[in-house]
Amino acid sequence: MKLQPDKSNAPTINAYDRQWIEVNGVRYTQSLIVSSLPDQPPTPWGPAQLEGLCADDFSPSAQSGAELVLFGSGQKLRFAQPQWLQALIDQGVGVETMDTAAACRTYNILASEGRKVVALLLIES
Repeated sequence: MKLQPDKSNAPTINAYDRQWIEVNGVRYTQSLIVSSLPDQPPTPWGPAQLEGLCADDFSPSAQSGAELVLFGSGQKLRFAQPQWLQALIDQGVGVETMDTAAACRTYNILASEGRKVVALLLIES
């Protein structure tokens, strides 16, 4: 009997620390987007502080085809302003906010299940 799903082809977050995230063996030191959707490699994202974010940083994920967006808010759990998430809400995309470490772990679980998930991960400088 098979108990675990097959490994997905989605990027995997291998490790993380306060100032970096490692995806598929590549270490990133700035905020980034990690997606389980096909042909979407990890890409730089947003400013280095929560206070610098705006709706334009979240709206591209609304058109990505994701069913869920994870917002990793940095070292502490801090919620995004409602107006930042409006494009996602309008498209019926689920949004979960958690600190960046929790978002990394949650992304890996959901991606391994084959879910269409995008993680917006804030690395504070």
